[in-house]
Amino acid sequence: IIFSPHEVNFIQGLVFYIERAYRTPDYGMFERGTKYNNNECELNASSIGMAKAALESMNGFNLYGDDGCSWSVVYVDIDAHNRNRTTLETLLPRESSSKNTSVSLLATIGFPAFAVHDSGIVNKTINKCLRRLKGNYGFKRFLRDGANHILEDKAKQFYEASEVKNFEGVENEYPIFYCFMLINSVFSNNLEDAKKYYESIFRLLKNTSKGTVLPYYYYVPSEAIEFERSNPGSQEKLPSPEIGKNSSHLWTQAVWFISQLLADKVLLIQELDPIRRYLQPSERPRQSKRYSTFKGFYSDLTVHICCIAESVRLQQMLANYGIQSQTPHQIEPIEIWPPSELVKVYKHLGLNTKLKLT
Repeated sequence: IIFSPHEVNFIQGLVFYIERAYRTPDYGMFERGTKYNNNECELNASSIGMAKAALESMNGFNLYGDDGCSWSVVYVDIDAHNRNRTTLETLLPRESSSKNTSVSLLATIGFPAFAVHDSGIVNKTINKCLRRLKGNYGFKRFLRDGANHILEDKAKQFYEASEVKNFEGVENEYPIFYCFMLINSVFSNNLEDAKKYYESIFRLLKNTSKGTVLPYYYYVPSEAIEFERSNPGSQEKLPSPEIGKNSSHLWTQAVWFISQLLADKVLLIQELDPIRRYLQPSERPRQSKRYSTFKGFYSDLTVHICCIAESVRLQQMLANYGIQSQTPHQIEPIEIWPPSELVKVYKHLGLNTKLKLT
């Protein structure tokens, strides 16, 4: 809900901020940094993908709606968007330098971001997640993940060197990512997979005094850790502690509700994704974006080059070598401006002295 130009400038500033996601290390979706949890950031494909999807969705959007004008439109730099795209596609199917893969990629290449539409990259990324992370009770977040683990020292914020080795093969499994797979199966019209994940979720539900809930995660009890480590998938896992406290993990319940609404056809994919991000860019509905700086779809481009001579004398010299050109006077009313003038214009985007935004 935007009421003032100050808020417009603030949103534009946020766009400038996330445009640099391709070169900004962060702690990732799970806020652990590298998989070693040693307070170090790294470039994460899932973060870059989310930023790319946000830029595509925001580009040309008028924050004042139909009554807005040019200064209430959000502008996105096409070069920054392209850098995010190329960096993302280079990283995939890896999540980062330390993580061979991560389940956070499911939310990047599928619902809600739909940041990648190259079927080869998408299939390779999903298959890697399934091969490395899928279990009987959900998905591991990433290999050697120690979050919420019974072997994790809760008194320490960060791990010692090589401490993640303790969690290898006995990581917690999170059912919420079954829900993401169910949602993505519905979007891709893969009814067989949708049915499989629907049934997998159903058997993981738990009844409490407040109703049926989906546990946050399932863990290996301490007495079964060595058996699980020697024979992966052989031991029964227990639901996370909040179930015994008649509580629930809200994010898990929210995604579960959405997945069930889609599977039961109470909710349509067009209602869940009104801007049709699940479609190829060229297939999405074309909206009238008067002030949009670049198109939201790809097409085959033909580059045209026109030679402009600074003077008639230079034009004559080029003509001696068979090079056709025009002078600025001949192309009027079109004006040619140097790149420095464009830089001056862009300096005013998001500028707000009251909020000290530059």
